[in-house]
Amino acid sequence: MAFPTIIVHATLDPQPGIPHPGSHQRYRHPRVVLGTRTFEDSPTPHALRIEMLYAGICGTDLHLVQSHPVTGYTCCSSPAMIPTSGRVLGHEGIGRVVAIGSSVDSSRWPLGTIVALEAIHICGKCDRCQSGNPNQCREARLLGLETDGLFSTFADVPANSAYDVTELIACDADLQALACLEPAAVAWVACQNARLRTGDRVTIFGGGPIGLLCAKLAREVFGAASVHLVEPLPFRREFGTRWVNQTSSPEQFAYQGDEEFDVLFEASGHIDQLDTAIPRLDAGGRIVLLGRNGTPLSIAGADHLITNALSITGSRGHLGGAFPALIELYRKGRFNPGDLVTRVVDGLDELAQILQAPARLAAQDCKVLVKFPAAANLF
Repeated sequence: MAFPTIIVHATLDPQPGIPHPGSHQRYRHPRVVLGTRTFEDSPTPHALRIEMLYAGICGTDLHLVQSHPVTGYTCCSSPAMIPTSGRVLGHEGIGRVVAIGSSVDSSRWPLGTIVALEAIHICGKCDRCQSGNPNQCREARLLGLETDGLFSTFADVPANSAYDVTELIACDADLQALACLEPAAVAWVACQNARLRTGDRVTIFGGGPIGLLCAKLAREVFGAASVHLVEPLPFRREFGTRWVNQTSSPEQFAYQGDEEFDVLFEASGHIDQLDTAIPRLDAGGRIVLLGRNGTPLSIAGADHLITNALSITGSRGHLGGAFPALIELYRKGRFNPGDLVTRVVDGLDELAQILQAPARLAAQDCKVLVKFPAAANLF
């Protein structure tokens, strides 16, 4: 059987002289098509077949389909593998189980179960997995980047990447909220990596979904005393005011006073801005890098970093307990990731149109969801 799907194609053309080129140095001229995906009659033994209800558009999806205006290389530096047949995009979403593999416990996954989906598929056997660091699994494969993703009417995913959220679904708003669990879990892991604690003063570079989810968690769950959002786009600055105490453009932030803070989340991908923030980090301050665009990290304020024992850490992924923690917070009414949804588009046709001009989305929206026909018939 074949079903509609969103596929990205690109030309494999690694830049010469680079020993281990990233995606942004390997794939040129990305292009999006509304195509079809063919399924076997049954999913593989350890997989669930999911009928999609909602899928979220991530900045990584947008970067993968954008290209450098001069070189033509994709703007995405996240790990990706685009075969000659193309890669099905999408790694955030929620759906319902319509078939199970032969090795899947049918009592655990009855048909019709509504599931939220993790997007990093791990081996569970390597030294990183065994030591409790699944986000750094040495055999990890990223959904929608290295394996086919969720911008499809149906998707096959490993059963161990799914979370049963059926009992939390009472209306369409619940579906939308829990479709945002994956980016919320990325922000949760970032807050943990920041060692965020009650009373911390937080600054966030980047007012996209990840940056604002960090702000929302910092305020509503981790007890931050203040949150300052630095974001160039007026819409996102204004939208973020409900979760932050102060907003600035990057230019305003660079020329503001000496207000100190304890934690910096870099969620914009423009790591060259760090030099405007490092001198204002208080002793013991923590910097968490989330955004990426393939540019090198250079620090002019290294002396301040050394003197004040600042730390810089990268943060990738959402595994290790983030999904269960956020599901419980949602159950208790303490945290709703659906608050970031600014637009819902109807089906893959409209999604394909958006992805033809991805730069427009950031200026007009925060989190955008794609609604599939099955969601319209659920209630």
